Amino acid sequence: MIVVLKSEATEAQIQHILDKVQKLGLKPHISRGVEKTIIGLIGPEDALQVTPLEIYPGVEKVIPVLSPYRLVSREFKKENSVIRVNDRIAFGDKQVPVIAGPCSIESLEGLRRIAGQVKAAGATALRGGAFKPRTSPYDFQGLGEEGLKYMQAVGKEFGLATVTEVMDTRDVELIGSYVDMFQIGARNMQNFSLLREVGKTHKPVILKRGISATIKEWLMSAEYVLSTGNFNVILCERGIRTFETETRNTLDINAIAVAKQKSHLPVMADPSHATGRWGIVGAAARAALAAGGDGLMIEVHDNPQEAFSDGEQSLLPGNFAGLMRELRRVAEAVDRRI
Repeated sequence: MIVVLKSEATEAQIQHILDKVQKLGLKPHISRGVEKTIIGLIGPEDALQVTPLEIYPGVEKVIPVLSPYRLVSREFKKENSVIRVNDRIAFGDKQVPVIAGPCSIESLEGLRRIAGQVKAAGATALRGGAFKPRTSPYDFQGLGEEGLKYMQAVGKEFGLATVTEVMDTRDVELIGSYVDMFQIGARNMQNFSLLREVGKTHKPVILKRGISATIKEWLMSAEYVLSTGNFNVILCERGIRTFETETRNTLDINAIAVAKQKSHLPVMADPSHATGRWGIVGAAARAALAAGGDGLMIEVHDNPQEAFSDGEQSLLPGNFAGLMRELRRVAEAVDRRI
């Protein structure tokens, strides 16, 4: 449920409410909006039948939350959340960050070349996998900590925020010490132990939608992270599995609009994994931005034919620069900026 506080509620009154609900075994989360301050409550609410919160000083009203994802829902917070990353970029604001880079970190010099090119084109964050989840156990699995060191060094050199995928709870602390954002991949969207672990860090998390997940399941996974205390979550639509075989996946444009309607969290898109074909990544990226996407993640490689992974969906740096020019025109048309 949600406790809506009066505009004149004092800090002492708020603290009194927090102390009470915690004694009852409930976990409170405060959201201070422009017009209202509200407290979301997680846990067994039967205890409140004996002592209703409506009678407490400073309380305006108590609203039951109908959505199973309480902290993620618009009922909990009506305003759009803006997720800031090290004061460099923000998701959910007028400016739409573009994250670009190779699927896998292959070498320091290779990452430096690509980072310089995507930065020159207007990207604000660098992506690259150090630990790679691959369908085959015999495929390249990433450089591990060595790759993380490359990512950290290159990000600092070019002034780019950094993001990489975390796959294992045992790697959360290590990866968090090198990069600015965690990425939870589609295969791990419902790895609840991992979601709780990144929730403890308060570091921004890009949560990709599972390959066959419903929007509700996606939002419930985000709820795991928020319920642990980390509200810095960015949802990422990366295409779902359908009967269509012409593309790697099917980019669900509907999901971007629906998720933004149901949740206050920013919603971005990954058109590279959604399409799996470099020639149509641009069309999918423009569509996602026009639909209200709060960010884009695009794979870029300067020699896709020799890429260790996902070369077929990676844009050449020159093609990426051209796409960025097109995206700026789309962004202007929908009152955003790239």
